[in-house]
Amino acid sequence: MNKTFVKLLLIITFIFPITSLGLSTCQGKMINPITDVCWKCLFPLTIAGGKVADPDKDNATPEGKKSLFCACGDPKRIGIPVGFWEPFRVADVTYKPYCMVNMGGFDLNLKFTTPSGTVGVKNGGKYAGKTAFYHVHWYVYPLLSWMNLISGLVCMTPESFDLAYMTELDPLWDDDELSVWLNPEAALFASVPAQVACAADCTAASVGKPINSLFWCAGCQGGVYPLTGTLTHHNGGADASTVIVEKMIFKMHRELLLFGTTGVKGMCGLYPMPWWKKDQYKLQMTYPRVNKESKLACNPIGRTTFFWGVNKEYPIKGEDFGYLVWRRRDCCAL
Repeated sequence: MNKTFVKLLLIITFIFPITSLGLSTCQGKMINPITDVCWKCLFPLTIAGGKVADPDKDNATPEGKKSLFCACGDPKRIGIPVGFWEPFRVADVTYKPYCMVNMGGFDLNLKFTTPSGTVGVKNGGKYAGKTAFYHVHWYVYPLLSWMNLISGLVCMTPESFDLAYMTELDPLWDDDELSVWLNPEAALFASVPAQVACAADCTAASVGKPINSLFWCAGCQGGVYPLTGTLTHHNGGADASTVIVEKMIFKMHRELLLFGTTGVKGMCGLYPMPWWKKDQYKLQMTYPRVNKESKLACNPIGRTTFFWGVNKEYPIKGEDFGYLVWRRRDCCAL
């Protein structure tokens, strides 16, 4: 009996520190701009409304206005419309407060008390499922400016690398009830018909681009409300982390921290957009695995993770996620 107890104690002592280490130790990797960024995602490139480069025959890019000329500035200067995809932000999705996944797994170790991320089983008997909560870190990441790949465009604004947002310091992120002040319309889209409509958005995003008018949907990831880190359904790490980033994008538009960049209004610079345009964005996973297949690397909002999310999550070192956020730009080249 004593030997059995000792063996059991050794097993518990051995297993639980490993589990604890996986939950508390910050993991991550610095983004390599050469090998980790899918540079084909810059395309399709359009000039004067016509495609001039589209190696992967992309069908998820919004149609720009076909015009030979544009005008910006005061006094007005005539230029040529140019369209491209821009890598402009990086997002961490993590269980661990203050774990900077895309900064190499660096732990800020701030002393502010904040809830940790979780994945748990909700009560419900036959209909029980997993719920989750994640934190997000949002970095300014002006990669094209750093590499001096884009110049002479009026729409581009000078930026430098910065940690722009941490949900650990946002009282709305972990409180579904308090977040209603930010999205009071959420109750209107909790009905079954509104959620069923997301199936159409899922199909559209998976074969092309998402439906902007269904703004409460994140396609195959379901609804975006509430705009918090809470997930009522957890269907795997790739799917969960994707919808968390999608929630964050919508939330930042609502807070007027993200702007419109497409169409005629975007030619000369940013403009306010409190309701997101989903086809303005694409997401590329950077951690724990980078997808090397260019046609699956950058995916529009709401596209199913069935094709690109396989084997992206693994225990301990692969339970947090990093994403490079791409934004479509319509610019006036002077």
